[in-house]
Amino acid sequence: MLVTVFRSRLRPGVRDEYVALVKRMIELAETIPGYISHKDFSAEDGERVTVVQFAHEEGLRTWRTNPEHLAAQKLAREKYYTEYHIQVCTLERESKFKAKDGAAAQG
Repeated sequence: MLVTVFRSRLRPGVRDEYVALVKRMIELAETIPGYISHKDFSAEDGERVTVVQFAHEEGLRTWRTNPEHLAAQKLAREKYYTEYHIQVCTLERESKFKAKDGAAAQG
């Protein structure tokens, strides 16, 4: 599995328009063989983080080179982002835990 960590900051006043573009990119990514998931997070300081998972390199390559995605990247650099940072990682180990149904969190 490949995990892409995409960190970015938006220019002021573009959030709503940017969210519409992101929605379309998610729809497109979901059609690519090997796509697993994505999650978006926002920090209090304005940094946004998206984590995307693909099952294999071929799927990620298809996503990276998709013409509509490339056009969206260009538009985002010109109009939406003040900065971004991308890291593509290969999963080496995974561990999961899930509490049984009905288990209440203690705290």
